[in-house]
Amino acid sequence: MNDTHKANILMVDDQPAKLLSYEAILANLDAHLIKARSGREGLELLLKHDVAVVLLDVSMPEINGFEMADMMRQHPRFQKTAILFISAVRMSDLDRIKGYQSGAVDYISVPVVPDVLRAKVSVFVELHRKSRELENLNRELETRVEQRTRQLQESENLHRERADLLELASEAILVRDSAGVLTYWNAGAEALYGWERNEVLGNHVHEVLETQYPAEAMSSESILTKRGKWEGNLVQKTRDGREVIVASRQVFKKEMGCILEINRDITAQMRAEEALRQTERLAAMGRVAGIIAHEINNPLEAITNAFYLLRNHPSLDEEARYYAQLGEVELARVGHITKQTLGFYRESQQPINVPIAEILDDVLQLQSRQLLMSRITLDKKYFSHGEIRGFPVELRQVFLNLISNAIQAMPHGGNLRIRMGTHRNETNGRTELCISVGDTGTGIRPEHAKHLFEPFFTTKSKKGTGLGLWISKGIIQKYDGKIHFRSINFRDRYVTSFRVVLPGTSLDSKDIEYAHHATDVETARASLGPAKHIHSPG
Repeated sequence: MNDTHKANILMVDDQPAKLLSYEAILANLDAHLIKARSGREGLELLLKHDVAVVLLDVSMPEINGFEMADMMRQHPRFQKTAILFISAVRMSDLDRIKGYQSGAVDYISVPVVPDVLRAKVSVFVELHRKSRELENLNRELETRVEQRTRQLQESENLHRERADLLELASEAILVRDSAGVLTYWNAGAEALYGWERNEVLGNHVHEVLETQYPAEAMSSESILTKRGKWEGNLVQKTRDGREVIVASRQVFKKEMGCILEINRDITAQMRAEEALRQTERLAAMGRVAGIIAHEINNPLEAITNAFYLLRNHPSLDEEARYYAQLGEVELARVGHITKQTLGFYRESQQPINVPIAEILDDVLQLQSRQLLMSRITLDKKYFSHGEIRGFPVELRQVFLNLISNAIQAMPHGGNLRIRMGTHRNETNGRTELCISVGDTGTGIRPEHAKHLFEPFFTTKSKKGTGLGLWISKGIIQKYDGKIHFRSINFRDRYVTSFRVVLPGTSLDSKDIEYAHHATDVETARASLGPAKHIHSPG
């Protein structure tokens, strides 16, 4: 079979030896074998290749098999991609149910039986090939339908019948004359852009949609006129002011003097791809920061020792000794910052006792310069030292995200309010640790509230990846905890509070009823003064 028609098989496992064994087992299949050593690398390769089946190891660091399967199923392109989970440990029925809910089509246990693996994979490869052949046949059928449609255009009855079919299409389909004036606007266009047809017909298409071409608009129109068709991505605006990215296909009908345009919304797909690229860049920056901090440690220790010896040297007068002590203090500060930086990128292999108060203080110290530049007042109270069993790096990631979001919501100053204490859950009697992060920033719109923890949803335009709160919620749920928020409209200003609830392992008992110390109303009153009314988005 031609290489271009071979199916792709993606093998994802963090152990090279297993990847080599799978490659040897599947070598006889007429397919391309693609290897990935982590969930993140596997997601990147999925975006680059048309994959027929994914062999996915359940237990991997950073992103395990279940998490990767969940992310694949949330992406429209991979919702029907076959997934075979491979597990080296005995799977319980609950684990199997979890896997099937994540999108698995089958399980294979280790040690792998070569004939079984080869047979199962070959079935899905063949199914993928048949699907692609069917798609090709569909494309050929579409071409024949287009040719037949041209022959029947003069018939008014057939024209109306075709218009009815266009109304059923999910894509936005519109027709404009050579001057750009809209003459047809289907139901798909109404759903995508928000305008009804009677509001736009007779208007210029690019004035309505504020179209942004990838190149000069005249150049695109020239290509369309000369070649009879044009394809590309356009940025357009909806009725409510949102920007959408559409994959546009345009055909110039010379005999009718009009242009047929079919636009498909690919905004979510483009944002997902950009978010993955940004996440990888941020991860690379983090690794570099950790390496630099590690390399600084050795000369820093030598300089610290030199300052210690210099401080008590008999040749120094009082003024010189003062400056030596001042330099030693600043050097200790540099050392502390270096230690913090390493702490963000050195994860422990096993869960340890993590003091949340120290985690919060580390994050606040790293954000101290931004707090000062944005003229933000910090109000911090800990009613408990809050020690839990877990992994410090991922917990730092959660609170760094929450505090950074709060600071970014107050570009012109405000109040950042941090509270931590314990609370007894009346349902199960369990003592829980509660941490709240409140700000007096721009607030959260009611229409955004229900999407806030969804992947790739962001209110920061092009600056955000839309993954921060989604990842934070996943981390908190892993600890059997909860994260929720409220945004209160208070005297024409907003108070937003995120609360994280975690089961504690070593919590103070002196302040069990912490809930009375961190309510949203109390936060609002402390930040803004007496209230006239409070509005909470549903």
